[in-house]
Amino acid sequence: MTQKRPLLVIAAGGTGGHMFPAQALAEVMLRKGWRVKLSTDARGARYTGGFPHVVEIEEVSSATFARGGILAKALVPFRVGAGVIGAVWKMFRDRPTAVVGFGGYPTIPALSAARVLKLPRMIHEQNGVLGRVNKIFATRVNAVACGTWPTTLPEGTNAIYTGNPVRAEVLARKGAGYIPPGDYPMAILVIGGSQGARALSDNVPAAIASLPENILKHVSVSHQARDEDMERVSAFYADHGIHAEVQTFFNDIPRRMSEAQLVISRAGASSVADISVIGRPSILVPYPYATDDHQTANARGLVDAGATILIPENRLDVETLADQIWAVLDNPAGAMRMSLAALDQSRPDATDALAGLVEELTGYAPTP
Repeated sequence: MTQKRPLLVIAAGGTGGHMFPAQALAEVMLRKGWRVKLSTDARGARYTGGFPHVVEIEEVSSATFARGGILAKALVPFRVGAGVIGAVWKMFRDRPTAVVGFGGYPTIPALSAARVLKLPRMIHEQNGVLGRVNKIFATRVNAVACGTWPTTLPEGTNAIYTGNPVRAEVLARKGAGYIPPGDYPMAILVIGGSQGARALSDNVPAAIASLPENILKHVSVSHQARDEDMERVSAFYADHGIHAEVQTFFNDIPRRMSEAQLVISRAGASSVADISVIGRPSILVPYPYATDDHQTANARGLVDAGATILIPENRLDVETLADQIWAVLDNPAGAMRMSLAALDQSRPDATDALAGLVEELTGYAPTP
């Protein structure tokens, strides 16, 4: 009788910051011979397009107190409870070998069900500060894999530093040769996390437009903007004769990043990991309302290494940003040093480390 392949249930949701490392783990575990299911909600399902087609997507009932009116908030416990019951039933019928949560409210049903059924379970925290849901489960799982180090953790947590997994298409461009700024076409990539960033849309176009003509004439821009900002950002670039692609989401960020001379970004954990693995100079503007200012914590390694320029949003304006963009694009040797410093901070083995932790947790390492 053929032994049934082990099953890994990955729970993630909400944003690309949770889904991208989840995708990376799914890819590796499939190659190792595991079956993989993804448990997420309707919001998280929007980011599943890059997952291998053999990954079964299960949408669960979940909710957050952070959004909606009084009635919606009152229904949260019932929706989450229904999600937990549904998850227990599904896991009882097809028992997972392990359950891994990547954060976000959609992970509550799967991790709760795993605890009820006493299944091996762990969470991965991308940021330097635990998210709300991961904080709840940190001492209720077998291990917490940390993507950023150090990470602020509650006492009694079994923490292991793995780094943040990156998708296969990012890993394929690991250490891609960097062409420093010069008297030839140069690309700037502007990414504001999976939701875009209004602060970047408010300041980046004007900052680029104010660059000296000898630099500006060579610059092209890929700018990720929110739906409501798309029209004005596109119009500004066009009115100032700047070649720019403006989209709400780029499906080919790894390619664009590897071709860029400079990346301007929020400091989400996945963005920081991508920038480090590919190795690009960056200007990071942490999201100021992130829980416990975790984006500033995410950027600290790159800042200390001299790989990035950090601008707090309360100090962000067109003139300041323009000065920093010019400082990178007008200094080829300095830009190259930033690129190499970013590479030094990378953990390209993060996905393998996380996969190894899953196998260690379960004692199960099948041969593909």
